[in-house]
Parts: sequence; C-alpha cells; structure tokens
Amino acid sequence: MLLSRFLPVLLLVFAWAGRGLAADPRIGVAFEKGEVVLTVPKGTHIKKSFTEVRLEGAGRIQAGPLPRADGKDELGDDVFHGIVRIPVAGQGLQGEARLVVTYQACTEGEGGNCYPPTDVPLTVRAADLKPMPEPKAKAGAAPAQASPAAAASPAPQAAPAPEAAQPAPAAAPAHAEPPAPAAKDKGFLLGLLVVFLAGLGASLTPCVYPMIPITMAIIGAKGGGRLKGFSLSFVLVLGMAVTYTVLGVVAARSGATFGAFAQKAAFLVPVSALFAVFALSLFGAFEISLPQGLQNRLQGGGPRKGYAGAFFMGLVLGPLAAPCVGPIIGTVLVGIAQKGSMVLGGLQLFVFALGMGVLFMAVGTFSAGLPRSGDWLTRLKHVMGLVVLGFAAWNVRFVVPGWANYALWTATALAGAAVFGVFEAAEGLAAQARRALAAVLLVLAAVLALKAVETGLDVQLLPAGGAAQAGKAEASAWGTDFEKALAEAKASRKVVLLDTWAVWCAQCRELDEKTWPDPEVTAWIKANAIAVKVDADKVRPDLAKTYAIRSFPTVILMDAEGREIRRSLGFRKPAEMLAWLRS
Repeated sequence: MLLSRFLPVLLLVFAWAGRGLAADPRIGVAFEKGEVVLTVPKGTHIKKSFTEVRLEGAGRIQAGPLPRADGKDELGDDVFHGIVRIPVAGQGLQGEARLVVTYQACTEGEGGNCYPPTDVPLTVRAADLKPMPEPKAKAGAAPAQASPAAAASPAPQAAPAPEAAQPAPAAAPAHAEPPAPAAKDKGFLLGLLVVFLAGLGASLTPCVYPMIPITMAIIGAKGGGRLKGFSLSFVLVLGMAVTYTVLGVVAARSGATFGAFAQKAAFLVPVSALFAVFALSLFGAFEISLPQGLQNRLQGGGPRKGYAGAFFMGLVLGPLAAPCVGPIIGTVLVGIAQKGSMVLGGLQLFVFALGMGVLFMAVGTFSAGLPRSGDWLTRLKHVMGLVVLGFAAWNVRFVVPGWANYALWTATALAGAAVFGVFEAAEGLAAQARRALAAVLLVLAAVLALKAVETGLDVQLLPAGGAAQAGKAEASAWGTDFEKALAEAKASRKVVLLDTWAVWCAQCRELDEKTWPDPEVTAWIKANAIAVKVDADKVRPDLAKTYAIRSFPTVILMDAEGREIRRSLGFRKPAEMLAWLRS
C-alpha cells in the first residue's frame, strides 16, 4: 500500500519538526530555590502542552508537576501568564547540571501569533536541585493520582514507572496528572475534527482553484470510471501531503514561516510562470506530457496503473497552493509538534490531507466518468485556462512593477475575449451573450494596456479620479527617517506609527493600497501620530533586531522615546486598523 510506504516519511519529518530552534528573547528563564522560573510578559502566554524541563547528560531529574493553567487560548489549549514555577528534583548528579527548558510563546489579541517552540539551555548547580523522592514499593499507583495542586509535597511526584524502566538521560515530562481516558478520547476526536475542517477550509482558498482543471486533466485522462478516479485523486492528495510536510518543517527549522517564503518573488514568479504554461496547454497551444519512458515507468501495469504518476503529480502540485495554504498548514504543523506523538502527528496530517482533498477527490471522481470529447469539453478547457491565467497574473500582483502587472492583466483580458468568441460569428442568444462579454473584455484590455503605458512611462493618458490624487497626497505624509520621526513626535507630543516592510512582502503592499489611504485612517494618523515607513529587511535590519520583528508587515505604535505601546502583525482592513489604532 502506498500509504504504508509513505507514512514513515511523514512520521520522521514530524519527529524533526518537534525540535524548535528559534528563540523568543521576551520570555525570562531562571532557576531559583530548586525551581525553574519562567517570566511571561504582559500580552503574551505560553502553552502548557509544550512546557517541559529535561536534562542533558548523565543522571536523572524529575520536573513538575506544572501549576494549574490560568486560562485557555482560542484553540482551547491551557496557557500560562505571568510567573510560572516548575519544581525540579535530581538524582545521580554531580557538579553542574545542564537543563533544557522548552516552551512555546504566543502573543495575544488581534493579530497575535505563536512563535516556534523554543529550547533554552540552563546550567545550575546539582546541589541546588531538590532530592528525588524514593519510589514506594508496590504503591506506585496511589501517588500518581494526587492532584497537581499538591505541588509543594514531593510525594505526588513519584514516577509512573519503575526507575529501571526510565532511560538514564531523559527527564520525566513536566505535566500534571494524565486526563481520564474518556477525556483523552474526546480530545483526540475533537483534534482530528478541527484538523479536518482546517484542511477543508484550505481547499476553498483562491490559490487552490487553478489546480482543479489540472486535476481534471490528470485524473480524467486515465479513464476507468468513478472508482478509479476516486482512488487516483486520493493518491494525488497523499503526494500533496508529503510535500506540505517537508516544506512546512523546513520553514519551521529555518526560523521563518512558510507563509513569508511564499510571499517572495523568488517563489511567486516561478509559480505564476508555471501556471501560465498550464493555461497555454489548456488553450490548446501544446500538450504537456512526460517523456514516454518515464510515463511507462510511473504508470506501470496491472491494477496499479497510473497511481505512481498521480502521486508524483501530487508532489508537484502541492507547493502551488502555498501562498494561501502556507499559514494554515504551518498552524497544523505547530500543533502536531506540541503533541509529541509521531503516530498522532502522522494521523493528523493524513486527516488534514483528507479535508483539503475532499474537493480534489470530488473533482477526480466525477471528471473520470465524463466523456472526453466534444465541443463542450473544448470550451470548458478554455474557460479553465482563463481562470489559471488570471491566477498567474493575480499571484504576482505585489512583487512585479506596476506596468508589468497591468500588462499581465491586459493579456488575460485579451485571452478572455478570444475564449468567449470575439472573433466568432454569433448565432443564437447564447452565442450573442458570449460575444457581448468578449467585447467588454476587449475594451477592458485596451484600458489596462493604457494603464500599463501610463505606469511604465510615468505619463497620464486616462483621466485621474479624485481618489487617486488623494492617495498620492497621503503617501507623502509618511516619512522614512525613524530617528527624525521620534524627534518630531517629541516636539509635537504625538505617538510614532512605525510601519516596517520588505520588498518581497505582499501584505505590505496591501496595506499601502487598501488600508493607509482610507480617509478615516488617514485622519486619525494626522491628528495623533507621526507616521514612518521603514524597510526593516534590507535598509534597517537593526530596527528589526531592536524590536524583535520577525515577519512583515509589523506595525508598531510607540511613544516619543521609542517604547512600544502595541503592535499589529499582518494585513488589516481599514476598519480593523482604525479600531486597533483607537484601542
């Protein structure tokens, strides 16, 4: 079975994913009076499920139990705020003991996000650790049921298994007593349901739509009826899941996010070029096919015919949805890393793939049973090619020059006019309606072509509306000198609004085009703040380091001394940004 072959790959990758690298400098970690003390600042929490203390080197420690959680996050996970104390006992230690404290920090409020899991080394004197309690013979079950509230007593910390069964270098997990079996089962099923719904939601994002005609072409070409179509599309989804796993873990290990990489021109431009090639193929310009020898090897023979090819195409198609699916799959990967179970992690990824694959499996199932000839199919392929070409233009809208963006949409509009028959004779009401739509697209192409010339040569060929003039005027209200903005804020007794961005950041362009020009947002900024935009990726990386900026856009509201008041991560619509500014 293909699943049994590739599941070990998924499990191995998730074992790697569980080891976070990036550090969050805002969480204080110290050792006081036999306890590890974590200091969580206001507006931040750490997740209980991923908080633990372990030992590196010879000897044994026993950490915990953790205190009771003081709240839950939006996913229902237990969290800690403020001061978190974890008692640590040791045995067989000499000199200094090297502890490793693991936690995951999350910022709160609108626009908050979770950092990758963090490992912090902590060297302490072995003599400062509390002595481990002696295990009570034939009475191990009784202490295990003690309440976590009895953290002051060493007796409830008895290990759940005899000492001989414990690996020497490992520490007991710093968790409270395990939940009842019924609660475990309920949480397990609820977790699978949430992951499935996340996958289902991911299938509805815009980046996935162009993959539908490609799936139809791949699955429908194999023939064999609906059962064969379902099984082929299922294998294709499995290939996509493997790709997401590898890319997501690479992003987590590098300390960046999958979504941030998926906004860069180095990723978006090749993806759009690939979609443009797919579109031309659907228009009938040429047929995309692998070399015959490779096709024969992938398709094989007998009952497995086509399955290897479908899996291979899943590997290829998986990254194409990354601009939209990246943040969702990244959230799922973090959740899996928190659980610590490779089997559960593999199962959750499989369920996520099923959720995302519902759309693809439906398309593959029913497209396999459709007739593969006739004028209707040709028109359908042309319309699908137009959708794919439109996505190719939309996908790079924030990473190419303005004139190039208009030129791409001009080509898309011209292709649409041709698809709907602008050059064909119109006979019948339906044909006349198609030709009317084609004429509209032809006019739109002419307007877009003029806009491309205007933008590229910086001339005005079309009448400019009042909104456009206002947008240019408001753009000049933003400064680019951070230190000058601080001085102006001090003189005028205003706050500083710092918008940090990067050239490759798509959401930064969205803020510039949709949010900052809004009249109400502009009025608030003029009345209350000195606004400054800074490229914190290339021009001022020192600001990114000073203010711990890890993703773009990051908007920071600060006082005239440069002290942060609050921050906003990612794109916000004008109404949301205005509410954040006023809060």
